[in-house]
Amino acid sequence: MYYSESIEEIFTKREKVEVTYFLEKFGLQYGDVEDTIVIRDNNQIIATCSRAQNVLKCFAIAEEYQGLGLTNTLISHMTQKLYAEGIYHHFIFTKPDNVEIFASLGYRHISSTSKVALLEIGNNSIVSALDQLKDDYHIDTSKEYAAIVMNCNPFTLGHKYLIEQASLENENVIVFIVEEDKSAFKFRDRIELVRQGVKEFGNVVVLPASKYIISQATFPTYFIKQNDDATAIYTELDCSIFGKYFVNALNIKKRYVGNEPNCNLTSSYNDTMKKVLPSYGIDVRVVNRKEINATPISATEVRKLLDQHEFEKIKALVPNTTYNFLLADMKISA
Repeated sequence: MYYSESIEEIFTKREKVEVTYFLEKFGLQYGDVEDTIVIRDNNQIIATCSRAQNVLKCFAIAEEYQGLGLTNTLISHMTQKLYAEGIYHHFIFTKPDNVEIFASLGYRHISSTSKVALLEIGNNSIVSALDQLKDDYHIDTSKEYAAIVMNCNPFTLGHKYLIEQASLENENVIVFIVEEDKSAFKFRDRIELVRQGVKEFGNVVVLPASKYIISQATFPTYFIKQNDDATAIYTELDCSIFGKYFVNALNIKKRYVGNEPNCNLTSSYNDTMKKVLPSYGIDVRVVNRKEINATPISATEVRKLLDQHEFEKIKALVPNTTYNFLLADMKISA
């Protein structure tokens, strides 16, 4: 087929609506992206690709134009944009049927579910990232570990209680703190508050979760908290990556979670873990949330009270280290 190729970037609301309609034909949803490019023929979109940070997504080519090299055109253009920003490692979301296409372009397959596949390319990989994590934090993989994944936005007595239970029941515990900076509190503050708050537990090590656990790459809807279908898809992908790579690399045997009576997303994530992780030899332990006055402690409640400057109420929900940080952050004297 002959066509007059015209590649362009998308900026206007009308253009974004046009891309939305085009993607709907492929069962794809458009949104939560920074850049979008399209290829047109006779002013009609025939191919498109978007990105969010270093994740390429919303990739589609009209059926009659497939096999004409448009995949490489889109990827090359987006890669040049990433290089211009100093980004030399990126991911791509696609459908499982497209894995071989992107593998032929040099992408490394990380994991797939029945509906989505994640691949990566560049100067890093999940294997090298885990090797670096072991070296940086001196993880002795001759020992067995229990694991917890937390956002801690901010670190509460509820989080500390869950870590304490894992600490009491296991010889070694790894706490992974979500590294993506899409929360109210920055990653550097969240991980430091956890480290300060668990110093008394000598068998607990606190690590960054990397870009391979609950990140823009593995679980983008965690930060959007909407769209149940997408949440289910990415929850399964995130759990599969943890089971396929983290479990073996770090000799993890258990994963601890708090029960979740209030947040549907977290509850769904817990249910998926219980379905997926046992197939990788992981025992998923659900711990009842710590309560105050018959109400589970939550970071959401702490943030709400912070907005209202209810510091006395906050004090009952967080460790002293978190409380002092919040006071300093708000520039309020105790």
